[in-house]
Amino acid sequence: MSTTIQKSTLAFLADLAKNNTREWFSEHKERYNAARQNYTNFLEELLQEMQQFEPAARGQKGKDLLFRIYRDVRFSNDKRPYKDHFGAYIAEGGRKSVYPGYYLHLAGGGRSFVAGGLWMPPAEQLKAVRQEIDYNLDGFRDIVEAPAFREKFGDLQGEQLKTTPKGYDKENPAIGYLRYKSWNATMPLPDEVVLQDNFLQVVVEATQALKPLNDFLMRPMQDIGE
Repeated sequence: MSTTIQKSTLAFLADLAKNNTREWFSEHKERYNAARQNYTNFLEELLQEMQQFEPAARGQKGKDLLFRIYRDVRFSNDKRPYKDHFGAYIAEGGRKSVYPGYYLHLAGGGRSFVAGGLWMPPAEQLKAVRQEIDYNLDGFRDIVEAPAFREKFGDLQGEQLKTTPKGYDKENPAIGYLRYKSWNATMPLPDEVVLQDNFLQVVVEATQALKPLNDFLMRPMQDIGE
């Protein structure tokens, strides 16, 4: 039987969101450790399933893909010491990769989601992806505007330029997609879905649906430096 996300894991994350202090966290360290282990075990099984269709999942370990719960507050006005969620990124090169990948966000209060795509790539890679979308707009639209894709993920999300990117005309038919600085597709995961026995299959099916988008975004990035 596959690993399920425990009610206690979501309850811990919901409580942490309301009690985000070092004192509270210290008192509930055992709950944190148990919740983190539950999430890590789930990631291990997810990786096993994804290896069948996604080479980037091969050779990865769940614990290495998990982002730290401790926030870096040095340059932030928000001084809460902890993130109120668990997050992991599956991509070629691991969780710090600049490449397209899959992100699983686990949080209390119905705030979980699974996402894919490309987040804030460096300038050279950003330019290459925009060029690929410009050259192959029909192929990109076939992915992100397909009814089945839209039903799962809705419209693409991500930070966008307010102006036209350098080198492109505002009349370009692809301009709506060229303004993006990140191309993200996100599927919300209500608590009742997260706690289902078949949650692993829900996430696997979402990542399979995201793979064509990631493959499209990956191609021009791989060409850099070749």
